[in-house]
Amino acid sequence: MREKDAELIALLKANAREPAASLARKLGLARSTVQERIARLEREGIIQGYTVQLSDKATAGRLSAIVMILADPKRADRVSGELKKMPEVRSLSAVSGAFDMVAMVEADTPARMDAALDRIGSAHGVSRTVSSIILSEKFAR
Repeated sequence: MREKDAELIALLKANAREPAASLARKLGLARSTVQERIARLEREGIIQGYTVQLSDKATAGRLSAIVMILADPKRADRVSGELKKMPEVRSLSAVSGAFDMVAMVEADTPARMDAALDRIGSAHGVSRTVSSIILSEKFAR
């Protein structure tokens, strides 16, 4: 990936809806060049999609948690598959250290969060979890 591609991706991460003309000015490129680069990055699978960032007002009342998961290594794929079926689990990552996986979990009520955490803990192959409810987000990129 070229340096300008990396700069373009950084700008799109900050605001995926920024017009190509504005991106072009910031990058010192022609608008058509920026449009072509975006199309190429999408074709090559480097850019796989775009997302929406919700305001604090829109997410007020939603609960988020980080769940550290210790899993039987022989059942890690099964754990991953089971957690993927849970809509509350927004992401699952393999990590090094004392735990094997980290899940980001979201729910709209404490009862639903409790139920989701219970389902994660009882998933076949999970031997231990440690959960932390997120109180506030200081910043996100």
